[in-house]
Amino acid sequence: MIELTAELLAWSARADDVLARALPPATQPPVDLHAAMRYAVLGGGKRMRPLLVYATGATFAADPTLLDAAAAAVEIIHAYSLVHDDLPAMDDDDLRRGRPTCHVVYGDAMAILAGDALQALAFEVLAEGTVAIDAPTRVQMLRVLAAACGSHGMAGGQAFDLAAVGQILDAGELERMHVHKTGALIRASVRLGALAAGCRETAKLGSLERYAHCVGLAFQVRDDILDIEGDAARIGKTPGKDVVDGKPTYPAILGLDASRKVLAELTTEALDSLAGLGNAARPLRDLARFIAERES
Repeated sequence: MIELTAELLAWSARADDVLARALPPATQPPVDLHAAMRYAVLGGGKRMRPLLVYATGATFAADPTLLDAAAAAVEIIHAYSLVHDDLPAMDDDDLRRGRPTCHVVYGDAMAILAGDALQALAFEVLAEGTVAIDAPTRVQMLRVLAAACGSHGMAGGQAFDLAAVGQILDAGELERMHVHKTGALIRASVRLGALAAGCRETAKLGSLERYAHCVGLAFQVRDDILDIEGDAARIGKTPGKDVVDGKPTYPAILGLDASRKVLAELTTEALDSLAGLGNAARPLRDLARFIAERES
């Protein structure tokens, strides 16, 4: 089983520390709301999106302090999206990261408020934590994050997802859904890391864009495979639920063997896209391999 490298684990721990400091204390009124926010964000997770921020920034030798705000912001947005996706009106999930979902613990209304507050907090963190970066770049970073959340990003992807339940999609329609729902924030994570690091070279930005597209889809393909092959203790959520709910997945449309082939092709393309970035992009390569082979 592949594991995160020591370097990536150190960045993950750094992200945890930044997040813990960014979130309001659970003892600060309104205490239920703040407790729900902390529960949603700090309850484990791979911190894949912060890792993409740090790994991209490291490719251009950025000081990690310039990356902290973006790393925290993308993870807070990710946590908000999970809180809302798990609600009974959406995916109706009771288990997330091996624990009861936010609405199960705090109730539907408080979970909705927690998601709303987390989305706002992400932009506050990004705006306040990037004062060392020039103003035009800071504005661009805010736009990147906003676009990843909206109707052409995660919200749009969730709308495609809801409309697809019980439907038969082709591979192109399934890819469109996941390019929005999962891929948008992953691409934003890489873009934010590059922007914070001061990367302005068109060719390198194009390579990173292709990398992010491929690992975003690879992440979802692996998720779909784990929904069939994984166990609840390892993956931290109920396996087989997508099949029961009639959701279109890569194995359902292509079959398991073909899904594994797609995953391998996406991973190879992601790695190939980094060829011009040299050894400095090693952490991004490590992440691509981890995404493809992870067990949870």
